[in-house]
Parts: sequence; structure tokens; C-alpha cells
Amino acid sequence: MEAAASSNMRLWTLLILLMCASSAAGPAAESRCAGRACNPRMGNLALGRVLSTQSVCGSNSSEPYCFYTHSAGPYRREACPAVKCSKCDASVAGRAHPPSAMSDSSFRHPDTWWQSAEGVDRETLQLDLETRFYFTHLILVFRSPRPATMVLERSQDHGHSWETLRYFARDCEGAFGMVEEGPEGEGATCTSKYSKPYPCTRGEVIYRALPPWRSLVDPYGPAAQAQLTVTNLRVRLGGHQACPCQDKQPGGGGGAPPTAHHAVYDFIVKGSCLCHGHAEHCGPAAGFRPRPHRTGNVVHGRCVCRHNTAGVHCERCAPLHNEQPWRAANGLLGTPRECRKCKCNGHARSCHLDRRLWAATRGRSGGVCDCQHNTGGRQCQGCRTGFYRDPARERSHPESCRPCSCHPVGSVLSGAIALCDPHSGACTCKPGVSGPHCDRCMLGYWGLQRYGCRPCGCTAGCDPYTGDCIPGSEVEEVEVPYTATGHMGRSSSDSERGVFRAEELFSALHHSGESQNCIATQNAESPNPHFRYSALMVRVASAHDRGSHAEVEVKVKKVLYAKPGMDVQRGGGATLYPASWTSRGCTCPVLSPGSEYAVAGHQDRRTGRLMVNAKSLVKAWRPSLGRKLHHMLRRDCGRR
Repeated sequence: MEAAASSNMRLWTLLILLMCASSAAGPAAESRCAGRACNPRMGNLALGRVLSTQSVCGSNSSEPYCFYTHSAGPYRREACPAVKCSKCDASVAGRAHPPSAMSDSSFRHPDTWWQSAEGVDRETLQLDLETRFYFTHLILVFRSPRPATMVLERSQDHGHSWETLRYFARDCEGAFGMVEEGPEGEGATCTSKYSKPYPCTRGEVIYRALPPWRSLVDPYGPAAQAQLTVTNLRVRLGGHQACPCQDKQPGGGGGAPPTAHHAVYDFIVKGSCLCHGHAEHCGPAAGFRPRPHRTGNVVHGRCVCRHNTAGVHCERCAPLHNEQPWRAANGLLGTPRECRKCKCNGHARSCHLDRRLWAATRGRSGGVCDCQHNTGGRQCQGCRTGFYRDPARERSHPESCRPCSCHPVGSVLSGAIALCDPHSGACTCKPGVSGPHCDRCMLGYWGLQRYGCRPCGCTAGCDPYTGDCIPGSEVEEVEVPYTATGHMGRSSSDSERGVFRAEELFSALHHSGESQNCIATQNAESPNPHFRYSALMVRVASAHDRGSHAEVEVKVKKVLYAKPGMDVQRGGGATLYPASWTSRGCTCPVLSPGSEYAVAGHQDRRTGRLMVNAKSLVKAWRPSLGRKLHHMLRRDCGRR
């Protein structure tokens, strides 16, 4: 009965423990970081990782070794057992003692160890980590007697530089020239506590990164981080010691047993993932190389960050949470010091901290959004230059900012971007320019150019394209035939009509005056590809018969249209080449000296001559004519 009751009690105890464990692993455990500082579990950093040494017993061939199982202390001669001997062979699984045996589980594999080659006096054990970790304790469990000297070193930069943490020696002054200050004293860099030759097996060496009296230091503060972080750990062993039991062994012809080697059961490096108090779990970091035989409970190095932090070690704020500077959590008070989210109105995926703004607001806010969707401002509250807010959309809509629809010549530019009202989209026009898109001259202005429109020099108004004064009696509706391609001349269809009547054209074929006897040849073929076209307002200075051809010297008053590459400028002189000189002493077409004409013709690209012939437009100039020509040229020739 008693046995059954005891068994039931044990079962109930086990069930209660399982229930407590499951409740601890439930929602409460998952929210351990909610509203407070948190840290991943502590563990053995060496577990599951590869340790390196300078030598391994039995690497070249099988070699014998001996050891003592005496683990009591202080040394009592009567307690010494007999020496035991065996062979080490790295090629045989049951006889191999590789470095990985030091970093396996000491509970699952308590009787595995690493052993150096026989006769090696100095040896180095090294653990290389893939990233930075917190390191709190080192525990070494020796199978052989502990060495006479030992040096513990660490690196925080992956082996580029090393720092000594502690010296161990039976005689600190003799070995290192240092005075022993006690095993637990402040600044004790050398101790003899762990350098005795006994016990002959399972002797320990323990190092604490922080002495007990400094346990109140904030573990996430800069001082603790400088003291505790590590990327590499190295232990240099020097001078193996003989077990005192060896003196008791009776002499024999075989000599001393082969015990001149170092052997270590466990290399335990207590520590955790470095997360600055912002994570409770970690995953594998880049560069982690697991051992061939998978081992559980590996302490990984990449934090699964909470508190709106990011990075391998949660060392910065998440992209959209830089409203204030990043800070490590407070490990003494448990304050999480979470990163705050920037207010970006849904138009940014990240923000950055402006230190000047943070100082100007006296530590209230300093985040500046990295705006998208053509928005701008510290919090993406407005539209960037060249865009305006669409009142029909929500402010957080990705298309709430629309591009300004402004004429590139008539509107004010910022760089190459047109300016408009950020709320209504109304364009900002240049002087003399009007219209919702700044695409026309205001009444009383003419000549839309990159500087705006110029005022008319007239009392009753002027043509908005040419600037010619327009009396009310001259405003009339007229037509002229022109080809569908925009060239002035005869049209093949009545529907292809422009702004001039046929009788207004002055040429050898269309004139009722004194040029009726001029001789010209009609050519219905398409224009020559060597021709370039122009439309000018000129004043005739003189006309000359050169025998083989006629020349008319003119002054260019206006350039209504000119093909690219033509060297024709307003105010300059030019020479026109009419088709012929008639027997009546006039050019054909007629160009009378002292008169002003609208002339539309072509330039021979090979000779550079401005030609005037039967296909040319020659018309006595009137202000209304300039408006009509400019309208037609802009509508048709401007499309080419």
C-alpha cells in the first residue's frame, strides 16, 4: 500500500510539474517582452559548434596513454588507485578523442573527452563564434591533471585583436611576473586557485566575466557590453602536471607510464544571444556552421527582435520606427525603451532620425519620413513640387497627389518641374500669360516665349502671335487652299481649306496686276527633299537682273516660320531669288522695292538660296495677314 501511495504521489507531482511547464510556455511566456525588457535563454555557446585544437591523440597512428581516476582532494596517498592504460586511435570511433567531444552534451555523453598528442606540453583550445554573444562564465572540466599555467583570452572582432581576461598559475609571480591578489579580488588577473595538480581527473577551472559584487550592473548598458561581448574565446594551456599518485607507483623496468598529455571532458561557455533586451528568441545567424551530427539546444546568434527594433542584435530601430534614437533596454528597471513609429500618413515604408530636429524639439520627436507616392513634408502631409492634392481622394490614398498640368513654356518652373497650387492644382503663370494651364497670352499681350508674353504696343490690341496691331475693320474671315501635309498651294479636295482665299495669294499664277506677263512653269510633283521651308515678313530694298538669275535684297522684319538649320534672323538682311526677270523690268513674282510682303518659300539646301517661284506665297503685308499666317503655320507646320 505504501509503495502504491508513493508511486501515485510521484505521478501527481510529475503532472503538476508538466502543467506548470505548459502554462509557462503558453501566452504568458510568448508575451514576456510585452511592455518590459527581455532576453533569450542562457546556454552553452560551445554546444553544437566546432572547437579547434593544435593536436589530437592518435592522428597518425595508434598511441598508448595512461591516466589516474583519483578525483578526491586534497591528495591522500592511501586513496590513490592503480594507473589505467589504453590506446588512442583517431581512425577508430571507440578510441578517438576529437575536440568535438568537449562541446557535446555533458549529460548525454559524460565520458567523452578530447586528448592532445602524447608529449605535447603546450596546447591551445579555441571557440570561434559566427557573431557577437554575451559571455558570462567559462567552465573547464579536465580529465588529466590541470595544467601548471593557463591563459584565457577573448576577441570582440573575430580574431583581429585579442584581450587577456585571466591568468592561471601555481606560481603567478614565477610564471607571469604578477602578484596574486586573491581568487575573487578586484582586478585579480592571476590566480592559483585552479592550478593544483589534484584532483588527477575531473578538476575544474571556472571564470566569471562579472564578479558577484558587480551583479547589479545593467546587463544591457555600455559598460556591461564592453565587459561581456565576445566573438572568439581562446585558452592557452602550458606545462602539464603529473598526478601525485604517480609517485606511489612501484618502480619497474617499463619506466614512467605515458601520462604527458592534456585531456578535457567539457568546455562550457555560458552565455546568450546579444539582443540588448529587445528579444526573447534567436535564430541561426549568417555564417553558422552546425556540426555534422545535429545537436539540440544550440544558442543561436540572430535575434528575433521585438519593441519595434531590427538588426542581428536588435541594435537599431525598425525602418518605420525612428521617431526617437534607438536605446538598449534597461535591465535593472525592466524598462523596454521601445522604438516609436513615425507618423507618415500611409505614404512611407521607412523614416530616419534627424538629430537637429530631435534637439530642437527637446527630445520629443525627430523622425522624418522617406516619402513615396509623390508626397512630401516631414510626415508626407503634402505633395512634392510639381504635384497637387486631389480633393476627391483620401489623404492616405497612394494616388492622392496628382501631377500639375501646366504648359512647359508659359508656367513658372522649379528646375525642370512646373509649379502649381498644392491644393487646387492651379498653375503659376509667367508674366503676361493666362489660362488654367498657362498656355496663352493675356489680352493685350503677344508672343508666348520662355520669359512670358510681351505687352502690345497698340491702342486697340494686337495679334497674340505676331504682335501686329489689329484695328477692328481688319478682322475678317478668309480662306486659302493648302495641302493636307501643311504646304501652302493648291488643294486636291474642297474639304482641305485654310484661312485664306485663293485670290489673296500673290504669285505668277495668282495675280491680276502687272505680273500677268511673267513666265513660270507649274510643277505638280512632291517637294524636293533638298528643300527647307520658311515664312517671312520682309521689306524689299532693291531688285537686280544678274543675267542668269534675279536677286532681290530684303530686310527681314519678322520670322513667322523657319525650318531648323536655316540661318534667317529678324532684323537681318537676306537675298531672295525670284524665278525670273521679265521683259517689263520686274521680278516674277513681283517684289517692288520699298514695299513689305509676306513671303513663304523654300531654301535650296545645296546652294543655300531662298527661292521664290510659282509655288511660293507672296502677299502684300497687312497686320491681319500675319495673324492668319501664324494661325495656319502653328496648326499645320508645327505638327511636322
